[in-house]
Amino acid sequence: MFRLSKDIDSAFQGVGTKGGLEVWCIHNNQLISIPKSSFGRFHSGNAYLLLSTALRKIGSPQYDIHYWLGHDATEVDSVLASDKALELDAALGCCTVQYREVQGQETEKFLSYFKPCIIPVEGKYSPQNGLAEETYPVTLLMCKGDHAVRVKEVPFLRSSLNHDDVFVLDTASKVFLFAGCNSSTQEKAKALEVVEYIKDNKHAGRCQVATIEDGKFLGDADAGEFWTFFGGYAPIPKCSSSTNQEQTPTTCAKLLWIDTRGNLHPTETSSLNKDMLEKDKCYMLDCDSEVFVWMGRNTSLTERKTSISSSEEFLRKEGRSTSTSLVLLTEGLENARFRSFFDEWPQTAESSLYNEGREKVAAMFKRKGYDVEEFSDEEDEPLYTNCRDAVKVWRVDGGDVSLLSIHDQAKLFSGDCYIVQYKYTYNERNEYLLYVWIGCESMEEDRADAISNASAIVSSTKGESVMCHIHQGNEPARFYSMFQSLVVFKGGLSKRYKTTFLVENANECESKASLFRVQGTSSRSMQAIQVDLAATSLNSSYCYILKNEASVFTWIGKLTSESDHDVLDRMLYFLDPSRQPMTTREGSEPDTFWDLLGGKTEYPKEKETRKQVEEPRLFTCSCISDVLKAKEVYNFVQDDLTTEDVLLLDCQTEVYVWIGLNSNIKSKQQALTLGLKFLEMDILEEGLLTVRSPVYVVTEGHEPPFFTRFFDWVPEKANMHGNSFERKLASLKGKESVTNRSSGSPWRSDSKENASRGSRSRSNGSERGVSSCSSEKFQAIHKAEKATVTLLHLSKSFSQNLFQWIQTMDRRARIQTYLKRIHWEESKSILV
Repeated sequence: MFRLSKDIDSAFQGVGTKGGLEVWCIHNNQLISIPKSSFGRFHSGNAYLLLSTALRKIGSPQYDIHYWLGHDATEVDSVLASDKALELDAALGCCTVQYREVQGQETEKFLSYFKPCIIPVEGKYSPQNGLAEETYPVTLLMCKGDHAVRVKEVPFLRSSLNHDDVFVLDTASKVFLFAGCNSSTQEKAKALEVVEYIKDNKHAGRCQVATIEDGKFLGDADAGEFWTFFGGYAPIPKCSSSTNQEQTPTTCAKLLWIDTRGNLHPTETSSLNKDMLEKDKCYMLDCDSEVFVWMGRNTSLTERKTSISSSEEFLRKEGRSTSTSLVLLTEGLENARFRSFFDEWPQTAESSLYNEGREKVAAMFKRKGYDVEEFSDEEDEPLYTNCRDAVKVWRVDGGDVSLLSIHDQAKLFSGDCYIVQYKYTYNERNEYLLYVWIGCESMEEDRADAISNASAIVSSTKGESVMCHIHQGNEPARFYSMFQSLVVFKGGLSKRYKTTFLVENANECESKASLFRVQGTSSRSMQAIQVDLAATSLNSSYCYILKNEASVFTWIGKLTSESDHDVLDRMLYFLDPSRQPMTTREGSEPDTFWDLLGGKTEYPKEKETRKQVEEPRLFTCSCISDVLKAKEVYNFVQDDLTTEDVLLLDCQTEVYVWIGLNSNIKSKQQALTLGLKFLEMDILEEGLLTVRSPVYVVTEGHEPPFFTRFFDWVPEKANMHGNSFERKLASLKGKESVTNRSSGSPWRSDSKENASRGSRSRSNGSERGVSSCSSEKFQAIHKAEKATVTLLHLSKSFSQNLFQWIQTMDRRARIQTYLKRIHWEESKSILV
């Protein structure tokens, strides 16, 4: 991974081996490593280099390089920063994406590393810079942004204030927040995070906080004190602020070839194609508000430095705004935005085999005495066990919705649509999960009726139900686990289906010859899916049941496991318990088997693969004039789920539409539509999402555990009332009162905090930003897990019961609760 040559700075020795951030400053034409305690402190007279390393589950890490240019940085330092960025890329094997960051115009991805904000410091960096000053300087800061906040110091004058923005006045003893009357609730809430940051980092938590509302002055002592700093109150002129209007990205892009001397040569073409990009050349893609530099794999470091210098010189000559984005891409690492300007960019998403590793892990646990059938193919273990009594299933038939009996609810037909409701207890209250199951052969009218009826059920519960829209063949594991044993027949029972296909009785498929593909992970989640009665339906990765009125065959594919064979036996008993099957393995089938299938033909015989799923991504979404607009929220945390918004969590195989309680009515009504449009757009263009992927609609305050597991979830935050500004203010005031009163036992306080986080954190979450959880807490959790492993040397029966129990618990909550169940005092001594 690491490559060091004479052209690469020795400061990059060993970089990129750990997840998180690494920061350097250009000082006296050299790279000075910045300690973690100073991350986020940028001097306007310098240029900086930043490396973000995200460790993936499989494969090499993901690297992002940013070089930050202060507005007073010299041209020499600026050029050196871009050159060092390319050297760092070369040291890492030319597998990074590079971004130019200009002070005051930073990308949201860059800002997300330093939540809640960065506040540039005037002057130049020096290793001997002192932090203490004799007189505390009074500063006025302007805050912009509703997710990634930009903080800019403005002149300490009354004329700097306006009605459209939020300002923070930092004084020696008190921090004031002034909210312009036209500023949004989200911006005010984010500005409060800046206030909290200043209080904790510049005042050691020992200062007062006051909020000032624009236009409200009488009877407010804090307002009087605030205006005293400006020489007394005076009306603010009703003029527009200097806010830069958001630029609409152009769809007209121009491709220019950059030769080895740095000259730009336009390509004469009306459309762009990937084949136009040659491996031994560098190109610039000019999209007006954003510029990309593409570097072929066979280009040298010198050629790349020349191409970057030429591109920056081009922007200066063109008089482009400093807000123009400049992104440097190496061949093979093109992002979705770059690819969108080209016609039919081929998919290159990698697939990975997963069964072999899974079987090795299962074998290891089997030797330890555990029941290996508990292991699921998917990372998220099913939420449900033994829940037949908690499930209700309705079949949609035109305008009618009929409730199925317990005996019939585990038999679905591909020509019908169903509504499946599951009731479960979470956080000591009843919650509901509502699935809309769309059969692959169902009628469009029945699909619309199913969605309409499910939406009515959700409305009747005032949003307390989580609704999920799923297509046959794309069901998540948690859907299957509700039924434990599920059979999906071909055909349909609805009037519309029968009328369209002239079918009188769909149940005839149960008596005629039929072929079922058997799948599942354990006896608690197994399915038999009827497929076309033909040899082409076979697959070496599955087991099958072939039956007619006279005989029953079981077919075992060469690539199946012992666990698959166990599921096959159980499913056969569920389907046809009275007859003895004729078992045949792939390659030794009798002629009667092929005769039932209409003859022997070719079928898939290779190991099934699936694409590797990486970390989820969060987007703010809105639908204007039937056009979906999505904006990514980088390095997201729970606080990014603002109650005034509708956000979408893209988990690559399924999506969640999260509805804030204070979002507008139209957005709430369009939630499912937003999710379906997102699937159609496939914004990331990674080929993992399809129009048939599951879409969950989640209402704030009723988030299920399989949603909260993607966050460092604090249930108390989810249960707060008011808008985002009111919640943040209440949290800040509550923190002040906690700071001022004497604290209790640190053990009890820390344990309660860890136990309340109702889900595991995202991978690398503790390394991705400065505001992540402290290393002390992480070490405590690690010790707890080691203690859990030690305490597993109990009786085998108890261990097996415990293993089943911990599968449905998240990583942190299960540790705390389990330790309490064993012995509180012993656990306490281990963790402390």
